[in-house]
Amino acid sequence: MDPVRELKIRAELLHKRLASNDAAALKRLRVLPELRRADEAALAAAAPGIRRKHCFAVVARECGFSSWERARLALEGAPGAPELGTLLYGGEGGVLHHWFATYDEARAHLASRPAAPRGYLLTYKQDFFVADRAFVASLGLDPDDPDWRAIGWDWARPADPAARSRLYAKRLAAMRG
Repeated sequence: MDPVRELKIRAELLHKRLASNDAAALKRLRVLPELRRADEAALAAAAPGIRRKHCFAVVARECGFSSWERARLALEGAPGAPELGTLLYGGEGGVLHHWFATYDEARAHLASRPAAPRGYLLTYKQDFFVADRAFVASLGLDPDDPDWRAIGWDWARPADPAARSRLYAKRLAAMRG
């Protein structure tokens, strides 16, 4: 599935649940800055004014993006997308990764590793980390998926942005399942 379409469906479902005053859906509105500190009564009062664009913002923020537009750019595989979200974190806990503040440091570390075991250069907000096969599998992704080779095992600057978009879709599907 197309990852942008997946988030659009999630936004549509959220919008429908808000219309029926679903308590869990109302709580999800707290990711919006203007409703971050709202109590339950304030969330219920805000619900009738929530439009689809607000729901797009909610699902984008839930995936670690600051806006719908930035989520769309990343998920479509736009080169130089300003954010890559937080979808690649939240797998198995307690795993030690090599974290880097710059892409160049992370890329150099990845290049210095032996071919086996394979390392995966991943992102979390504006940071970079190199993880192993077990971590990738804990995200619900196949470490041997051909799309990893297509992106050069580099999520931040993929050789094939369309392959990264397919991996985003697979991650979203794993999160849904």
